[in-house]
Amino acid sequence: MSFRSMMTIVTSPEDANPAISGAAQLAQLTDAHLDALALGVDRTQAGYSYLGGGGVFLQVALERAETDAREAEAAARAALENQPVSLRWSLESAVAQVGALNELVALRARFADLVVLPRPYGKGKGVEAEAVLEASLFEGQAPVLVLPEKPLPAALPQRVVIGWNQSREAMVAVRRALPFLKAAKLVDIAVIDPPQHGPERSDPGGMLCQLLVRHGIKAEVSVLARTMPRISDVLNRHVRDMDGDLLVMGAYGHSRFREAILGGATRNMLEQAEVPVFMAH
Repeated sequence: MSFRSMMTIVTSPEDANPAISGAAQLAQLTDAHLDALALGVDRTQAGYSYLGGGGVFLQVALERAETDAREAEAAARAALENQPVSLRWSLESAVAQVGALNELVALRARFADLVVLPRPYGKGKGVEAEAVLEASLFEGQAPVLVLPEKPLPAALPQRVVIGWNQSREAMVAVRRALPFLKAAKLVDIAVIDPPQHGPERSDPGGMLCQLLVRHGIKAEVSVLARTMPRISDVLNRHVRDMDGDLLVMGAYGHSRFREAILGGATRNMLEQAEVPVFMAH
């Protein structure tokens, strides 16, 4: 498997350059085509009644979303045209209500080998940034690479850390990340407080390590104690200690009745991570 089709989604002009630059760099390193979607989001909630001029209110919100889409598209186009001429890319724009983002984003994400997105949390980030990430992961069933705020290195990740807990989601993430793992010089399988009962109790991470070695990957296992309140804190510290430049982990969701379905550990990791985070569900 290799990455041949990458996608990034721009929801604001401010995010255009970091999102496009990171995705374009990865696309060139892996000889992939980059599809970019500029998105204008109508944040009005369908089903609510606005007394006294509701139609006017909705029309104004739609026009604002269309303007946002045009501005995001212009910023994305400028960023794409600033990339090397060897980059193969396409760009389109769309408008959607925030409640309808899932279907729109998932449809595009299903046909991408990898979705590359800026970090969805932080100053100036709207609710649509997290919604785009969730739709790509859960409805689109695409692996997602979340970029940190700092620029990416000039080469593919050389030291990769896998957050391993024997879960289905973690295994899916490892399989989807194989192109990155095969290109790395070292892959560290981090196991935090392994269970005393289970199939890997006598050799935590050993079966995964064996699988990766058979793929020609140089892999090792680190068994870590949970010395900090949150697993994300332990994992982030380990990534720093390993001088890692990519973290691979499963993405965990809670009840769909919640507006935000990313699990607490996943969100904590994305808020704190200093390196790109590769996730799948």
